[in-house]
Amino acid sequence: MKRSATILLLLMCSILTAQPKREFRAAWVATVSNIDWPLSKNHSATQQKADAIAILDKHKLNNINAILLQVRPSCDAFYQGGLEPLSEYLVGTQGGNLSSYYDPLQFWIDEAHKRGMELHTWFNPYRAVVSAGSSVHATHISKTKPEWIITYGASPYKLLDPGIPAVQNYSLSVIMDVVRRYNIDGVHFDDYFYPYGGMGNQDSATFANYKGAFTSIGDWRRNNVNRFIASVHDSIKSVKPWVKFGVSPFGIWKSGTPSGVSGLDAYSAIYCDAVNWLQNKKVDYITPQMYWVIGGGQDYSKLMPWWVTQLNGRHLYSGNAVYRLSATESNWPASEIQNQINLNRVNERALGFVAFSSKSISNNLKGIQDSLRNNQFKYPALHPTMPWLDNVPPLAPMNLTSTVSGSSVQLQWQKGGTASDGDTSGYVAIYRAQSPDTVNISNVKQIIAITTRDTLRYTDNGRSLGATYRYVVTAFDKLHNESSATAKLSVTVVGVEQEQSVPLRFTLQQNYPNPFNPSTTISFELPAPGQTTLTVYDIVGREVAVLVNELRDAGTHSVQFNGANLASGVYLYRIASGAFVQTRKMVLQK
Repeated sequence: MKRSATILLLLMCSILTAQPKREFRAAWVATVSNIDWPLSKNHSATQQKADAIAILDKHKLNNINAILLQVRPSCDAFYQGGLEPLSEYLVGTQGGNLSSYYDPLQFWIDEAHKRGMELHTWFNPYRAVVSAGSSVHATHISKTKPEWIITYGASPYKLLDPGIPAVQNYSLSVIMDVVRRYNIDGVHFDDYFYPYGGMGNQDSATFANYKGAFTSIGDWRRNNVNRFIASVHDSIKSVKPWVKFGVSPFGIWKSGTPSGVSGLDAYSAIYCDAVNWLQNKKVDYITPQMYWVIGGGQDYSKLMPWWVTQLNGRHLYSGNAVYRLSATESNWPASEIQNQINLNRVNERALGFVAFSSKSISNNLKGIQDSLRNNQFKYPALHPTMPWLDNVPPLAPMNLTSTVSGSSVQLQWQKGGTASDGDTSGYVAIYRAQSPDTVNISNVKQIIAITTRDTLRYTDNGRSLGATYRYVVTAFDKLHNESSATAKLSVTVVGVEQEQSVPLRFTLQQNYPNPFNPSTTISFELPAPGQTTLTVYDIVGREVAVLVNELRDAGTHSVQFNGANLASGVYLYRIASGAFVQTRKMVLQK
């Protein structure tokens, strides 16, 4: 009877829930042990870049809009110029070197932003050494401050002692160094604070030195974590108030809460009290790792609604175990993840979905990638707003006009002014309805494009001759507040319909003329529509210009490149559309 009721509930959820306009859709990109990226410790910078782009392009097609990139797996760094040595998972041996022209984190930020994705930097605040086989550099904190280290397990596994105030200050300094130097969208922690293996007396001396008024070592440990969470939150907001802070705790807060749920819990086993963080508003979002099925002793359909009741105005993005679709893991059916997403969307209880891990989706385990693209994430989603960070919308674009050329409608508008909080638009959305329907900016199905940067024009190709279309454009600021719409524009497509010739394969043509001074034309052919970027680099790989960064229809396309402000020399231009990537050389000769 219970199983029949559950099946009925899931059927009702799939029928009643529609794809929301706003939803946080993310994937954890794990770098520890090269789980997701880089694919090997021995990959060159060129290969690392190609692998990163392949990941991002797939997730763009999946309509995923955020990446949680692990940048500090074990007191090491996936970025240049930090306070800790470069990670062994990045350079082969911890403390090795990278080309000064390549900063992995900056590369991921730039490429994610080109695709309209947020980039959240994922830190492990205390994990120091993963195993006895780990590469450890002489400058690593476990070598320079051995008195800060707790060791447990046969591996041995090492972590920084969370009870030492200097340790908390050290980890905070590492995080804030990244916050200050990079244009990130968020800081993210997973669930590694005190070890899952359990604490014995490893921190008894620390407790004796720093316990203050605490008599319970468990309460003291929880307070250590709570104080650190609060200090990270407050430090981020004092420097960059718009940078989001989120934590992904273990999915069970306390065994028996909610009723009927049992098992290892974060509160007692690893001393994490996520309810405290929410009550004190020291996180912007929470992503509990609810890595269980609907039904059973750790029932997803009980856990997720319970977490919603604890939010205190903050966001819940569910952490979902897509990796458990694998036959070598739990061998879940693909429908389990689909059902969990549908449950999230009932009454907008969870405003997002975070998959562990990236490759579980991109490897299309049990067709989950196909399902997301064609069903659950069929339409793009805007990021949820956080009114406690910013609730002032940008001003709307103005003077929307159009020019019709064949079956294409070329839209142009003017940028709105500066809002009362000093913000201007960062990107725009274009909505379209075909007469007799009217434009409704609440309808996600009417969004035909979300640009990745502020722009003043858009071409809507492939319209039906003789049909009338209605358009509006809205603007968004960096925290995704949406302006009011432009005045509605009605456009009737007239002219002689011509048969469109669709290329048979992807092609990036040699620019013409070549050599050139100062302008040249670059043409490319797309046999299928897709998110397309065309970027120019100098000979050492520095970005010079982004010529195309938008959804392009199938067909032949040409763009102009002007090098008037550049020095003579060899330049590279690179196209990426779906899985197609090609690079060519051109020569600017003045």
